[in-house]
Parts: sequence; structure tokens; C-alpha cells
Amino acid sequence: MGDTDGGPHGEATDLTLDAPGVDTLSTPPWALLMRDRMRQRMADSDRYAWIVLATALFGLFSVNFTITILAVSVPSMAEEFNSQTATLTWVVTGPMLAFAIFGPAAGKLADIYGQRRVYLLGLAGAGIFAALTAAAWSPGSLIAFRVLGATLGAACGPASMAMINRLFTRDTRVKAMGYWSLVMAGGPVLGAVAGGPIVEAFGWRWIFVGQMPFVVAGLLVAYAILPEGAKIARVPFDLIGSAVLGGTTAFALLGLNRGPLIGWDHPLVVAGFVFLPIGLMLFVRRQRTFAHPLIPLEYFGRRNFTFPIATQMFANFAYMGGFILTPLLLEDVLGYGETRTSLISIARPLLFAIAGPIAGAVALRAGERNSALFGISCVVASMVGLSMVGAGSHDLFIAGALGLSGIGMGATSPSMAASIANAVDERDLGIAGAAQQMMTQVAAVTGIQILQTVQAARVDVAGVAGSYSTAYLVGGGVAAFALVTAYMVRSTKDEPAMEIHEPLASSVAVGR
Repeated sequence: MGDTDGGPHGEATDLTLDAPGVDTLSTPPWALLMRDRMRQRMADSDRYAWIVLATALFGLFSVNFTITILAVSVPSMAEEFNSQTATLTWVVTGPMLAFAIFGPAAGKLADIYGQRRVYLLGLAGAGIFAALTAAAWSPGSLIAFRVLGATLGAACGPASMAMINRLFTRDTRVKAMGYWSLVMAGGPVLGAVAGGPIVEAFGWRWIFVGQMPFVVAGLLVAYAILPEGAKIARVPFDLIGSAVLGGTTAFALLGLNRGPLIGWDHPLVVAGFVFLPIGLMLFVRRQRTFAHPLIPLEYFGRRNFTFPIATQMFANFAYMGGFILTPLLLEDVLGYGETRTSLISIARPLLFAIAGPIAGAVALRAGERNSALFGISCVVASMVGLSMVGAGSHDLFIAGALGLSGIGMGATSPSMAASIANAVDERDLGIAGAAQQMMTQVAAVTGIQILQTVQAARVDVAGVAGSYSTAYLVGGGVAAFALVTAYMVRSTKDEPAMEIHEPLASSVAVGR
């Protein structure tokens, strides 16, 4: 009856009718042709890198804007499910743990199979599990859906970061990372503004119902606009190395999380800490012997790879530890409700979002190191300020202390992310982004657990308010180490020519 011909794009279909006077009919895939034409027109634009940046960050926004409200909703969720607050804290720490475990694998898969493909799959998975989260029927199902959604959503981070870094020059990546910080922090701002009243009026499930349209829109826009990326040679994926690293991280953080509840001498907790050095040793050995390692170990010998990661780890230990402590402090010591707590907590991510783009632009002149030193100083000052909060503290003082944390991380994150991207080869941008995010997530989960443990341990000795004060001071002490590691970072403008890694010739390098 007819035959099929690939046509100019290999996708058009010819329908031939075997009858006199009947010509061949062609039915081209109009949707694909329109998408390709639109994408080509955008690629020819001088602003193409910024279009890709906006598209990728819109998708990330659709995934992350529920983070803040979950932190302030833990008590209400625990009450609804008749569960413990410590158990429901996994709704926040579980996704962080999932990202820490799957992040490196996602980054490497993006480098091997294409950032766009991995990004789209991750975004779609996050949307599916957002719907399931809204229908969760127990603490176990809620935590499981959040963790699985974060596992797939984890792929969006390193994949989009790699796409963005490929399109910007090494000198202007810090500016792009400033906008990255705006969205990563600004998403939770909107979640907090709308989420607190919605949770009190309708319940936390509506947060995830509202998330689904954003994910679908982000997926459609990303499918139409994001670049396919340059073709690269397929290499074997280090499944064993990924499993060893993920298992070691999960086991150690599980022990850290369960320690305060089941005792630090419990066999599970002890085993988690004992296996940590063993697992890391096995991972290093695997990376040295495997032809295509998950993370090239030689990068850890580059100062602008190792020290920025360490800086972000110490800073996130304090930032995220305080992120979880503050809602509990406001409820336990000051008796605030969810809406008031949410409104005060906005100061931190709001100023993070504002400071990110500004710091990204300033760092072009002042240098990444100076920007980070200023930011870390603000984080330390924030922890000291929060340690002074008591029953008579004014809301403006609390918001100011929280705001210092936001300014600090907004000034630090873009500079350190750009330094790491500039320190690695172009082909490894995905795994570089995943490595830094994995380490910061590990530090964040560790900070949450350690500061909560310190607070709980000090209640009988120092009282409720005093216990929170001690925990914040511990966070500030850890953040102070970041001043040392940030000082060791070399700003891009001062970096020797031999350490410069320019984008591939096939990439669109812009910085306008």
C-alpha cells in the first residue's frame, strides 16, 4: 500500500496509494519541525545562554519551592500522622540524603548520555512523585515519595548546571551562578509566603497539588528550548563506584540521624561510622583502577576544586543546621504559629535570592575569594545573633539575624560554584557540579543532625532557650573554618594560565 521515507530529517512519512492519478502524500511532524525551528532561532540569538539559563532555572524552581514550607510544617505533619517530629524530619533530610547519594551518579550520567536528556527525565520523575506525595497515607509513604522524588529530581541540578556552564565563559560563570542562587533560594521564599497560610487553612498536601502544574510547565518549556548538547563518546558508567560511594554515604548519614534516637552505641550507628573510612578507601581504590572513574581523583589536587567544596561544606553545615533549628526555636521558645514563623523565616532565603545575582556581578571585579570571605563572615555573625534570641527578642532582630545567613550564602555560593566549574575539564562539568552538591548536601544533613543533637543534649543543663543558643554557637564555630578554606581559593582573574579550562569550541560562549 505504501512505503516510508525518512525525509530530510528522517522523520517525515510518505503515504503512497497504488491507484492511477494519486501522488505521494507527505505528513511531516509539524510539532518537531516547529520546535527545531524555534530552537534554532534562539540559538542564533546573542542572548541564547541567558534563555537557556532562565529555562533551566524555571524547572529547578518547580522542584525546589516546597522546601521551606516542609521545614515549618513538620510539627503539623507529625500530629496528622500521629508520629514523632524526629521521624517526620526525614521529610526534609531524606531528600537531601537522596541527592547526596544519587547526585554524583546523575552528574556522570548527564556527562555520558547528555545533560538535556537527564534533566528532562529528572524533572518528569519529580512531578510524578509530587502527585504521589499529595496522596501520601502514612509517614512511611510520605517519606518514601519525597525521597524517590528527590532521587529523580537530583538529576536536574548537575545536568542544568553543566548546560549553563558550557554556554558561559569562565569569566562570566560566576554571574550566571548568581542567578542560579537567586532561584535556588527564591523558590523557597515563595513557598514560605504562600505555604504557611495554605497549610494552616487547607493542609500541607495542597502544596504538592500546586507544585504539579509548575513541573509540567517547566518540562514542556525545557523540552522545547534546552540544547541537545555536543555529541560525546560513550564511556562505561562506573556502577560499582557509584554503589560504593552511595552506600557509604547513606550508611554514615543513617547512623548520624538515628544516633540521637536509638543511642550512639547502638550497633547500627556504630557500624555506620566504622564503615565510613572503609567505604571511602574502597571508593578511592576503585577510582584509581577504573578506566573511566566516577570522579577523577586528580581534581582534588586542584586548589580551586577542593577548597571551594570545603568552604561550601562548612558554610552549609551552619546554614542548614540553623534552617531547621529556627522554626523549632520560634515555636518552642516564643510560641509562634506556622504563619508567623514562615513570614519571619522568609528573611533568610529572600536575602539569599537578592544577594546571589549582586554578588555574582561584584565577584567579577572583587574576585571569588573576597566575595566568599565576606559571605562566610556574615554566616558566622548570623549564628552569633541567633544564639542571642530569647523570649523577649523582637521579630526584627530575629529576621535580621536570619537575613545575615541569607546574605552570606548568597555571596558565597555563586563564587565557589564558578571556581569549581573553572577548575575542571569541559567534559566533566556535570560530575563537578554533582560532586559539590553532594558534599554540600552531606554537610547540610550533618549540620541538621549535629545541631539538633546538641540542642537536645543541652536542654536539661541550659534550659530550652539556652540549648538553642549553644547549638547556634556550635554552627558558628564550624562556619568559621570556612574562612580558612575560602582564603585558600584563588580568584579567576588571578589564576595562572596553565589552570584555565576554556569551553569547547562547539559551545556557545557568551557573557553578555
